[in-house]
Amino acid sequence: MAGHNGAMNHQGNHIVIGIEGGVATLTLARPPLNVLNIEMLSELNRALERLSGAIKLLIITGQGKAFCAGVDVGEHLPEKAREMLSAFHRTFDLLASIEAPTLAVVNGAALGGGCELALFCDFVIAAESAMFGQPEIKLGTLAPVAIALLPRLCGPRKAFELLLTGDTIDARQAESLGLINKVVPGAELHTEAAAFSRKLTGLSAAAVKRAKKAILFGLDKNFSEAFESADAECLDALLRLADAREGLNAFLEKRTPVWTDA
Repeated sequence: MAGHNGAMNHQGNHIVIGIEGGVATLTLARPPLNVLNIEMLSELNRALERLSGAIKLLIITGQGKAFCAGVDVGEHLPEKAREMLSAFHRTFDLLASIEAPTLAVVNGAALGGGCELALFCDFVIAAESAMFGQPEIKLGTLAPVAIALLPRLCGPRKAFELLLTGDTIDARQAESLGLINKVVPGAELHTEAAAFSRKLTGLSAAAVKRAKKAILFGLDKNFSEAFESADAECLDALLRLADAREGLNAFLEKRTPVWTDA
């Protein structure tokens, strides 16, 4: 499935994906709670594999009253665990490979694997009614993506608390911890997500992708290494990127820039 500026929609058994204006919207559609099973994860992964590098933004949301209540508990049992984890981890490998920004629009509960899926995105906008949590420890198991991710997002102290107690927190608490970007009334969720999308897609897609790459690289580095890498990206952009020249010239000429679709 190629991302482009035209409209495109695809309806699967459990995944709906639409592309319009360079924005791909992937909807989890297994109501009422959008619980992930191996079949749904495989469909999700196929959808992610088909996304072209040409997209400017990927939005992930859930159909109905929940974003995603996690991975099917029955598929954590030994006879299915290996296959389930392989499909689940493939999802995050594919998300990590997407150059464009990713935005989770959380309309309800995001628990377990659903919480990991939301928080792995670059941005998260949530309804006031949304809940977040990693209850795996209460079932005697672990949340590997969250274990790697949460200390980076909210620091080790709160990560220990969330991961070792399995407590669920509301959207306001998640926002205060820096886990999500913004909380809005449920009725305003999709309006706010659309406004945020326009803000991102109104920028140079090529520059945004370069900035995302530099930020992610720097997360695991010390300041000097992160700065050196970001500085090299900046210089390369100034020397090679058409949008960088266009942005600078437009500013000097007091006009609106016209970006490429890269």
